[in-house]
Order: sequence, then structure tokens, then C-alpha cells
Amino acid sequence: MAGLDYILYEEPTGYGIFKVKLQQDDIGARQKDVENAEQDLAKFSKMVELVSFAPFKGAAQALENMDDITEGLVSDYLKSVIELNIPKGSKKSKISVGISDRNLGPSITAAFPYIDCYWNEVVQDFIRAIRYQGVKMFKGLQDGDLEKAELGLAHAYSRAKVKFSVQKNDNHIIQAIATLDQLDKDVNTFAMRVKEWYGWHFPELAKIVPDNKKFCKVMLFIKDKASLTPESLHDVAALVDDDASVAEKIIDAARISMGQDVSESDMKNMIAFAEKTLHMIEYRESLSKYLTDKMHVVAPNLSELIGEVVGARLISHSGSLTNLSKQAASTVQILGAEKALFRALKTKGNTPKYGLIYQSSFIGRAAPKNKGRISRYLANKCSIASRIDNFADQPTNAFGKVFKEQVEQRLEFYETGKAPMKNADAVKEAMELGGADAVQPTAEEVEEEIGKSLNVEKKDEDEQTEEKKEKKDKKEKKDKKEKKDKKHKHKDKKHKHKSKKRKSEDDDEHKSKKSKK
Repeated sequence: MAGLDYILYEEPTGYGIFKVKLQQDDIGARQKDVENAEQDLAKFSKMVELVSFAPFKGAAQALENMDDITEGLVSDYLKSVIELNIPKGSKKSKISVGISDRNLGPSITAAFPYIDCYWNEVVQDFIRAIRYQGVKMFKGLQDGDLEKAELGLAHAYSRAKVKFSVQKNDNHIIQAIATLDQLDKDVNTFAMRVKEWYGWHFPELAKIVPDNKKFCKVMLFIKDKASLTPESLHDVAALVDDDASVAEKIIDAARISMGQDVSESDMKNMIAFAEKTLHMIEYRESLSKYLTDKMHVVAPNLSELIGEVVGARLISHSGSLTNLSKQAASTVQILGAEKALFRALKTKGNTPKYGLIYQSSFIGRAAPKNKGRISRYLANKCSIASRIDNFADQPTNAFGKVFKEQVEQRLEFYETGKAPMKNADAVKEAMELGGADAVQPTAEEVEEEIGKSLNVEKKDEDEQTEEKKEKKDKKEKKDKKEKKDKKHKHKDKKHKHKSKKRKSEDDDEHKSKKSKK
């Protein structure tokens, strides 16, 4: 840094360009003065000079520029301000500009190659002093104007962020799957209570009609079992999917039922509770349909690949579809099994092979020895599908269909050894099905993704070969050990025989010496 030439200051009412009068050597020598200058306007005025102040036309423009700065982008308005007020330099003699946000630096340098951006400690001291003396340095501003502008812009920025967050569709999916899980628990509890309560009056009905929804409908129709006659056969059959045999069983059971008679007030409460339970069951069905439709709009490929419910659980567990798309396939594989993972790491045991994706039918259909492999492959495809869903321009389920076919072929490969579809062919097929409209990746991106998938496939094949090699090595080691043990046993026998022979010779010699004496 040869020297600090200008300072760009962003504030709620506009952009300020300040020229630094001090050279770099002077700044270093007078570091303490720069730090204390915010308290004294006279001293600070000798250090910096206001070149230009470009006010915003209104609150909308201020909010737009603030959003751009937050994302590290240079707006058209800021470009025009820099072009008009900062002189053009060259590659050899660049202009150094101090900025408050370091994320803005690369964008300014990209738009203006002759500008070098700095956000060091000296720059921050200058900006702090400008912020403190702002009202006095910017002409035409009165006391309280900056505070009012800051408050208004802060409110507008917060509202825009919250509004954007609420409009995200994956939030609705997260809430829907959470509500669905809660409803499943409540419906089971309430239905059990209805069956138990009504069972005092008509205990045989629960065994004949085990389904909760049908039970509530039949109960609300029958009410008092004494009112049930053979003429009611068609009406009862209509409630149990037109099954005449079940309807006959219900009527026969009502005739010879061992249940007790109940009062009118008891029956009234039972009916009211059954109506509430039935309404809850029906709402649960409509919510499930809503979730299915929502998943097909927000994450069509993920829904097609792994199912709407499991896909929704993955999104809910990650926090959003964006978070899920940013996660690696290995993380997606064990989502929902974090406790088991950390317990395994703590106890140095085997780590879990799958989390939420275990609910998928693919893993259930796989053989026990292949469950880990298919879960890793499925997680890889889920990761790619979620990225396509999140970043695609037009929603389509073309990739999900092809990925599902690939997983099916992978399962077949583990069972029969039939070669599955290659990833390059799968991408081509998806593009033909309509995936080209949704996403247009570069050749490098396609190659990268294919390379990742190929690595997974190669890993599976390597594992199979490694398993065979391990088995062979174990067998060889076992044979060697057996041969070694046999050799040792033979040596021990020989050694024992020699020691016995030597001992007998010593005993004979000792006896002969004793007899001579």
C-alpha cells in the first residue's frame, strides 16, 4: 500500500467520497492523532476532505443499494458515483480506496481495475471518525436526519428479509411435515380412546372394523346398537367399501353383543368425540395431499427419487432445501442418525450406515450386506437431486426419474451382477426427458458430478474386490497357522520323547552306581 487516496463511505442517505490529505508515512506517524480525530472536527478536517456526496432519490433506491452491498455487489448508481468522483489511474499507478465492507472490494476491483481497495485498521479509524462527525461534514443535513434515515432503512431492510423468508416454499413443507407427524400421534391416541369408550357399548365392532376412519363412520351411523336392523345392511356396507360380508358380521354382532346399555348423555359425548376424531383423520388426509403437491412443485426430483414424505423429512431436518443442497452426500446419508454417530465415535464402535433415508423402500429391499452400499449410492443421488431442485430455473422431475432408475439398476447389480446404466448416459436421458429446460450446466460441472458418482461406483466395486481379497487372505493365514501349529506339535512331541529317553538313561546310571556301593 503506497498510500491511501480516497475513502468510500456508505450511509443511509447516499454515498460520500472523501479525499485523504495525509500520505501513508504521515498516517503511520500520526496513528494516534487519527484515532483521536473523531472527537475534534477541526483536526479531522485537516486529514480528510469531502469530494462529493451523492444522495439517494428515495427509500426504495437506498434499500436496493443496501441489498447490493450486503451481497458484495456494485450497483449501477455506485459505479456512476465512482466514475465521476475518483480519477482514473493505470495499472502501474493505481488509486487506493478505503472501504468499510471487505466483501465489496473484489467487486469494485473487478469493475475498476485501476482501483485497489483496503479495509485495514487505519481505514476503519477514518470511517469511524466520519460516522461520528457525519452531520457536520455533509452539508444540508440537520441534527437527527441521519438517525431517522438509519431507522427507516433498518425497518425496510428487515421487512424485506422477513418477507422473502416467509415466501420460501420449503418453509411450508417443513411446517406441513411437522404437523403431519403430530397429527399421526394425536389421531392414533384419539382413535384408541374412541374404540375403548364405545367398546363398553359395542365391543365386537373394533375387531370387525380395525381401520380408524371406517370405525368412526360406522359408529356414528349405528350409535345405539339396538337400532341396527337387517334393513340397514346396504347403508352399513356403503361405509365399509361396499363389503356385504363385513356389514352382515356387524349386524349379527350387534344382535348378540355383550356390551352394556348406555345413557343418552353418554352416547351424546361419545358421538361428539368420534366426530372430532373423524374430522382430524380427514384433515390429516388433506394435509398429506397438500404436502405431496407442494413437494412436486418445490423438490420434484427429490420427491420422484425417494418419495414425498422422506424428501420432506430431509428438508425439515436440514432446515431448508438450500441447506440440504449444500450438504455432502455423506452427510445426507446419516441425517437423522446424529446421536448414533456421536455415540459410535465416542465408544469407537461402528458408525451408522443410514439415517432418515432408511425409510426409503430401496434400503428395505436390499440384502443385509448391501444396505450400507445402497444407502451411500442413494444419498449420492439425493444430494444431486436436491441441488438440481434448488438451483434449477424451471422445476422438472426428469432427473429424479432417471436417478430412480439408476438406483433400481444398482440394486439389481448387487443381486445379479448385471451392469447398471452409466452416469453419462443417465444425464443424456434426463436431458431428453425435459431436464435441459430446467438446468443448463457447463461441461465442467457435468464432468465433476459424473466424476463424483463414478467414484462412488468405483468404491462399491473396490469394496467387493477387497472383500474377496480379505476372505482369501484370511483363508491363507488360517492355513499357514494350522501348518505352523502342526509343526510345533510335532517338535514338542519329539522334544518330550527325547527328554523322557534322557531321563530313563540317567535313572539307570544312578541305579548302577548305587548297586556298586
